[in-house]
Amino acid sequence: MDEIFDIVDDRDVVIGQRARREVHRLGLKHRAVHVLVFNRSSQLYLQKRSKSKDTFPGAWDSSAAGHLEVGESYDAAAVRELEEELGLVSDQSLEFLFKLGACPNTGEEFVRVFRIENEGPFTLNREEIDCGGWYSPEKISRWISERPSDFPDAFILIWNIFTGRYT
Repeated sequence: MDEIFDIVDDRDVVIGQRARREVHRLGLKHRAVHVLVFNRSSQLYLQKRSKSKDTFPGAWDSSAAGHLEVGESYDAAAVRELEEELGLVSDQSLEFLFKLGACPNTGEEFVRVFRIENEGPFTLNREEIDCGGWYSPEKISRWISERPSDFPDAFILIWNIFTGRYT
């Protein structure tokens, strides 16, 4: 059964609901979250998306990411995605970093980006994630520069804003 998403206008106000497949096929604006999980050594946990994903299969991406369910808040979605994808239930609050407007690089998603510190280990959802690993910011920046096709466009945009390469 196809998931149902809230679709939103240019100001991120809900104007209706549509099936996931339609939202992506028609390029309708909708909502998503990305969570960056760092360890005490300032390394970022990246996930390698499952090859069965409908967008960017096999690409390296944020620690956890996903669409908002109908009526769900960005904060609640971030907490849910951490648990669903990494098995991470934390009593630590997520730090809101920034919000991206819907654009072609985000797949027409309004995206709120959060940060949390955690050492793992994680219990990966194998339907969503093939594997994952810890990477230094320098390694990630070099990797994106050398092989941008290894990453979804949204993650590259998030990383460039996070590291100050794009404002």
